[in-house]
Amino acid sequence: MGLFERMATVIKAWANQMVGAAEDPRKLMDYSYEKQHEMLQQVRRGILDVATSKRQIELQAEKEKDSVAKLDEQARRALASGREDLARLAVERKQIALAQISDLETQMKTVEQEQQRLTQAEVRLAAKIEAFKTHKEVVKAQYSAAEAEVRVGEAVSGLSEEFADLGLAMQRAEEKTEKMRARAAAIDELTAAGTLELPGGKRDEIEAELEKLALNSSVESELAALKRQIGGPEAPRALPEAR
Repeated sequence: MGLFERMATVIKAWANQMVGAAEDPRKLMDYSYEKQHEMLQQVRRGILDVATSKRQIELQAEKEKDSVAKLDEQARRALASGREDLARLAVERKQIALAQISDLETQMKTVEQEQQRLTQAEVRLAAKIEAFKTHKEVVKAQYSAAEAEVRVGEAVSGLSEEFADLGLAMQRAEEKTEKMRARAAAIDELTAAGTLELPGGKRDEIEAELEKLALNSSVESELAALKRQIGGPEAPRALPEAR
C-alpha cells in the first residue's frame, strides 16, 4: 500500500469517528483538514530525516576515502622502507575501506531515491491539501448560506402562520362589527317606529292618545275649511274613538 493509500485510509477512519460526534459538516471538514496537515508535517519530517541520513552517509564515505588515500600512501612508504608486511597490511585495509565506500555509495543511492519519492509525495500532498482547503471553504460557505436560508424560511413560515391567524382574527372582528352595526340600525328603526322604547323612556299611553286626538282634530278642521272654500257641505266633526 502506497503513502497516499495509507493516508486515505487513516483520514477515512478519522472521518468515520467524527461523523457521530460532529453533526456540523463544517467541523468535520476542519478536523479533516487539520489531520491532513499533520500528515504533511510527518512527511516533511520524514524528508528531513532522510536528508540527515544521506548527509551522514556522505560524511562516512568521505572519511573512508580519506582513509584509502592514507593507506595507499602508507603502503608506498612501507615498500620504500623494505617492509612488505606493513605494505600488505595497508593494502588489505585499503581494500576493506574501498568495499565500505562501495557499500556506502549504494546506501546513498537508495536514500536519494527515498528522498526524491518523499519530496514528490510532499509536493502532491501539499497540492491536494491546498485544493481540499479551497473546496472546504466553499462547502462551508454554502452550508452556512443554506443554514441561514433555513432559518429565514422557518422565520417566514412562522410569520405566515401569525399573519394567517391575524387575518382570521381581523375577519372575525369585521363580521362582529357588521353584526353590531346591523343590530344598532335595527334598534334605531324599531325605536323610530315606536315599536321599541328606549330604556328609561316608556311612553305615557294617555299622552299618546291625546296627541292622536289633536292630530285628528287638526285634520278634520283643515278638511272642513277646504270644503267651505269649494262650496261643499261641511263634514261632521269626528268623535273621539272609544277606548
